[in-house]
Formats: sequence, C-alpha cells, structure tokens
Amino acid sequence: MNSGPVREESAPTRSIANLAEQIAALPADERIRADRLLHVSEETGGLKAPPTMHDWIVSHFGSVAAVEQQHIVRTTNLVTFEGAVFNTLRAQRPFDHATSSDVDSMMDAAIYEAEGDPFCHPLEGTPEDIFGRLRGEAGMTASNIAKYAAFHAVIVFKEHHPLRFDRASIADTIDLGCRWGQQVIRVDPESKYWFFMWNCLWKAGASIVHGHAQVSAVKGMHYPKIEALRRQAEAYRVAHQVNYFDDLVGLHRTLGLAVDEGDTTILSSLTPVKEKEVLLVAPSLTDDLVRAIGRILDCFVGQLGVTSFNVGLYSRPLGPTPEDWAGFPCLVRIVDRGTLTTRTTDVGAMELYAASVVSSDPYRIADALRESTD
Repeated sequence: MNSGPVREESAPTRSIANLAEQIAALPADERIRADRLLHVSEETGGLKAPPTMHDWIVSHFGSVAAVEQQHIVRTTNLVTFEGAVFNTLRAQRPFDHATSSDVDSMMDAAIYEAEGDPFCHPLEGTPEDIFGRLRGEAGMTASNIAKYAAFHAVIVFKEHHPLRFDRASIADTIDLGCRWGQQVIRVDPESKYWFFMWNCLWKAGASIVHGHAQVSAVKGMHYPKIEALRRQAEAYRVAHQVNYFDDLVGLHRTLGLAVDEGDTTILSSLTPVKEKEVLLVAPSLTDDLVRAIGRILDCFVGQLGVTSFNVGLYSRPLGPTPEDWAGFPCLVRIVDRGTLTTRTTDVGAMELYAASVVSSDPYRIADALRESTD
C-alpha cells in the first residue's frame, strides 16, 4: 500500500548548543583539525525553583523546566587558550535586533550634553604630535594628552555623534591611522609596531563621548597579546606544518561560522572575548578588509542594536624585525560591549581571571552577517 511521499526530516539548526555533535560528525581530517584547535565540554546545571518564582521565570525564560536543567557549553582555543562559557538558556532568548527607545533616549541625551567638548574644536582643544597633524575627510589627528606610548595619537572624527559613521568615514579613519604610522617611522624608524583601536562610548572605555579612534606605535616588541599570538601561531606551524590562521578560518568555515568579503574572511568567534565578537582575517590591510569592517559595524549598529563596541587591528610591523612575521595576516577584532542603560560592566572576575561568559550564540551572529548587505 502506497502511503504517499516520505517526509524528510529537516537538519537540526546549527547552534552553539550542538557544537560538540557537529564536530563529532565531521570527516576524519576535519575532525583532526578541530581537535587540535578547539576543546569543547558540556555540562548540565540543575536547580529547584520555589513556586513563588514560577511566574517570573516563565515570563523571562519561557518555562520553569528551561531553568531547572541548563545546558552549558565551554569552548577553549588550544593554541591561544582563549575561551568562553555559553549558557544556552541565555543564547536561546529572543535575539535583540533593534535598539530600544530607552537606550536611544539615554544615549542621545548624553551625546548632546557632551557637545562642546575638546574634540568638538580640536585645533584649540587638543595638542598635536611633534610632526604636526594629519587630516582626512572624516577627521584629523591629535596627540594623546595622556599617552601609553611615546607615539600615541587620537583620530578625532568631524562628526560629534559617535554612531553616525558610514563606510566612507570608516575607510578615511583607517587611512588616516595608516598615514600617521608611516609618519611615525619617518621620525623614528624603530617605532614600527603599529596598533589601531576604536572604543565607542563609555561602556567600551571611551573617556570622551565625541567619536574618535586611536593609534599608537611602539619599539622593541609588539604589544604582549599581539606578540603572544605571533609566537603561538609560529609554534603551531612548527608542530603541525600548517598555518594556524588558515586552520582557524577552515574550522570556522566547516562549522558554518565564516562569511566572505572579497579577500577577507569574517569569523563569528567560537571563543569570543565577549558578546558578538567577530574576527576578520585578511592577507594585509586591503580594501576588502576595510569594507568588511564597515559591513560589520553597519550590521552591529543597524541590525543588532549595538551601541558600544571595541575595534582592534593587528598588523605586521611597519619595518623589518628580528622576529619572524611570515604567515601572520592582518586581523581585526570587533566586540559588542553591552547596552548603555545598565549600570553593571560586562567584564567581571570571570573574564579577568578565568574565561569569558557569553550569552550571544555565534551562529546567530553569523546569520545576521550573511543577511547584511553591502
């Protein structure tokens, strides 16, 4: 007897909750790569909630059962020993795709109240570097008044509002930072270890509301975290005869966490330092990489409601060095720093001394990036 067509069961939705199952199902060679890069552990946390809490639990988490048996996933990068703890109960909450009106109101009030700060009139309110100022379409450089390097500058945006940027202004800001680095090594060829960073608003560590980025250049050795990554990647190459960054990209691609932008690959990190962290990998500081930065920030602010973020750009030194940087790509790390309406910081003792605690599922970040348009 013909009972009609057989319905095929749809594949389970990929998420951090079933990461271990995904890795176990990989072909042998890809499983070997995953096992040398990543350690994944799972456990269940139980609790007993009194009846007086049930209504509150249901309103926040959907059901009492959901909190009484909580699935926790822990990931550790076995090369860098960065790691994150994911509580899938938090990751399964409705994903916030828009900034709330409360955040908008609070943020706009704080930003407009800060108008007239020194960055609003940089020629009078900020010092210049010993070689003068550099100018671009979107801003100009100023010497940082409280330096953490002999060469440490601020790129002051023309636009006061720190979230009113576009792809062109981002590209101009990065270009200005690169030109500043080239000017530094003309003055001091040993200050070849260049670093670009952007802290947007107070949750990200910005002391001034007015939009700005920073650049520095140091001598002798790169900053510790960048030098540590170079050494870890070099040790990985020696041990396995393969480039660490190629393997990292390959693992994320295999697991559905990579999005391409020309010669740049955007990874939704398996071991995020905090919420929504993405890692960009490019052969050098190319136009595609700059476009990818713009794409991500558009997605973060426009689609995911991010209001405060950090950007860090790792690049090879600006001149020859005694240590080997072969195979080290240009890397950009971008992370959400949380809502401006909360009084608590997003970093506590766990993040400082143990592992990051993360609520956003990397798979949902990857989905949002795929849906973003140029």
